[in-house]
Amino acid sequence: MVVPVSAGIAPPAFDPTAGVFLAQGARPAGLAAVDVAALSPYQRSLLVIDGTVTRFIEAYWLEPVEVRRISQEEMRLGAAEPWLDIAAGELAIRRRVLLLGGRSGRLYAWADTLMVAARLQPEVRRGLDHEGGGLGRILIDTGAETRREGLWFGREQPAAHPVEVAALCTGPWLTRSYRVVAGGRPLMQITERFPP
Repeated sequence: MVVPVSAGIAPPAFDPTAGVFLAQGARPAGLAAVDVAALSPYQRSLLVIDGTVTRFIEAYWLEPVEVRRISQEEMRLGAAEPWLDIAAGELAIRRRVLLLGGRSGRLYAWADTLMVAARLQPEVRRGLDHEGGGLGRILIDTGAETRREGLWFGREQPAAHPVEVAALCTGPWLTRSYRVVAGGRPLMQITERFPP
């Protein structure tokens, strides 16, 4: 229904995040609510983009982005991960990367990803072993058919940061988490943090 402006009733505000995040009401305790309308257009876009974040940042800022891996390790999970549908003790890969301006050195984001090792295609595993590749680009280059499901977003000030991150910025961060699904099963959960 279209409400005439002359009626003195303002139309409801548009929220681009509505319907994008499956578990916003269950976001982690350290994640504060965000007034989406108060964010810059760039920040709002980062929250809802479902393509490769690296490519979007490059296009927006007109500079190449370097993906710098700060850690990647295989591990047995100490607890179940319900959003990945895996039990405690299963093998996972945790990967952390920085997204840095190739010319400016500016920190655009840092990402922390947990992947289900048994569900990764061999081509994706090989892509993870090469330095400099973002996950979105790896998935595209390997032809993996995936979809993204937003989980939650908010503002956070973590108590601790990886040393490489803390050297560049300590927050507060605009944070979003989503999972990548392939073949109907969760493949990875990615948490991206963007500086103020």
